[in-house]
Amino acid sequence: MDLRRLRYFVAVARERNFTRAAQSLNMAQPPLSRQIRLLEDEVGAELVDRSCRPLKLTEAGRLLHEQAVQVLAGMEQIQSMVGRLSDQGVRRFVIGFVGSTLYGLLPQVIRRFREESTSADVSLLECSSVEQITALKEGRIDVGFGRLRVEDPAVRRIVLADEPLVAAVPADHPLVSVGRAVHLSELLVEPLIVYPRPARPSYADQVLGAIHDLGLSAAKVIEVRELQTAIGLVAAYAGFAVVPESVQRLRRDDIRYLPLADRGARSPIMMVHRSGDVTPELATLIRISCEIHASAAHGHG
Repeated sequence: MDLRRLRYFVAVARERNFTRAAQSLNMAQPPLSRQIRLLEDEVGAELVDRSCRPLKLTEAGRLLHEQAVQVLAGMEQIQSMVGRLSDQGVRRFVIGFVGSTLYGLLPQVIRRFREESTSADVSLLECSSVEQITALKEGRIDVGFGRLRVEDPAVRRIVLADEPLVAAVPADHPLVSVGRAVHLSELLVEPLIVYPRPARPSYADQVLGAIHDLGLSAAKVIEVRELQTAIGLVAAYAGFAVVPESVQRLRRDDIRYLPLADRGARSPIMMVHRSGDVTPELATLIRISCEIHASAAHGHG
């Protein structure tokens, strides 16, 4: 997706007017309108309700705007980081992660790692479990935190935890009041929302595999790019989602999380790094990650 178009779209969303947005971008209005149309063609949905004055974003537009702001902020952080690395003597250490790990212990791990590894310039890069393997081999990241068991002799894998899965459903779903763990068979009459798309294999395959292993199948599967999008669609009554237990920290009034009673309703949290890597930073991060996850497993974290 063209970052320039995302910037144009964010400006339109901010100004709620094409003319003012064009002025803020120092460009003419017709080219701006064309770029927003091209962006709508690219995502396959109308993003701006042009019949309203001032302009309003559609539901798809609101979802894209939320993600676009994060992406553009991330790009600014990367540019700033690259600028800082012009200083000699600073070791760069890049941590890849899948979004759902941020709801668990990863922030605590990274905070402690920053405290102990003061000589390293630590940065973060969101990428899928499969993308992490490629990024490790290409040297774009030094370590990854994900959920998929990817087999590759060039990569060492450390299982840090095995996290229970829960079902995300609308707040007024009939099963919210049953007061017990539910079975996937009770939910699969409704559409199942899975993520991420298009990176496959992914956590989506983990969920679909667990359902298949139970001898079940989903009535309908909706694939979306991000966890936040999946949760938003659950709130909009589009279906239900199966998410890691730690995602319950993502509090919303219109969502409830139900424990699952099925065997296999768990998701591993894994740390991956290049086989043979022996840097002091990596050794420190492995030690901290194992300590914090072990402490949490024994009820002390």
